[in-house]
Amino acid sequence: MAAKKKTKKVAKKAVKKSAKKNSKKVSKKKVAKKKVAAKTTVTLGGNKVSVSGKLPKVGSRLPKFALTTGTLSEIGNSDIKGKRVIFNIFPSIDTPTCATSTRTFNEIASGLTNTDVYCVSADLPFAQGRFCGSEGLANVKTASSFRSNFGTAFGVNLTSGVLKGVLARAVVVADANGKVLHAELVSEIANEPNYSAAISVLR
Repeated sequence: MAAKKKTKKVAKKAVKKSAKKNSKKVSKKKVAKKKVAAKTTVTLGGNKVSVSGKLPKVGSRLPKFALTTGTLSEIGNSDIKGKRVIFNIFPSIDTPTCATSTRTFNEIASGLTNTDVYCVSADLPFAQGRFCGSEGLANVKTASSFRSNFGTAFGVNLTSGVLKGVLARAVVVADANGKVLHAELVSEIANEPNYSAAISVLR
């Protein structure tokens, strides 16, 4: 009888231990799910819009990327070596705020040395070139993400809302060695970026 009681106690302890382990596993899974569920969001007219990732951190190296220029040639990290770079990233050149930011950065670029300003969107290179040509904007360069990994690499793809599939509004500045000096994801897509903050890191 004593042996049977001992066996029962041992069995009960084993069941309790396995139950605790299982509950810990479940709680860990819940925590993991919560972490995955936390997404970067911005707004468009006050409505939340999801963004695919996070901008490169200040102090990190620029991620590997590719963009298509107005001549339909591709450029990447090796093409910007030795130059300071400002990426003016936006949804479409055919929207008022995007057009304004392009004009503003064109003016800013005229006063910067050894610095290329790329206006980046998912527009076709032809549309970008047409806009800059008609406006006489010669100090900025246009680059399209329409067939590249840029949006994924920089974490700026819009993944929900009416603008799903294009890029969020953001600015990334890097030095001549490809080190990120400034990164801003504009919280409201309809707003302009902080130009002063972007150029202050290059002074």
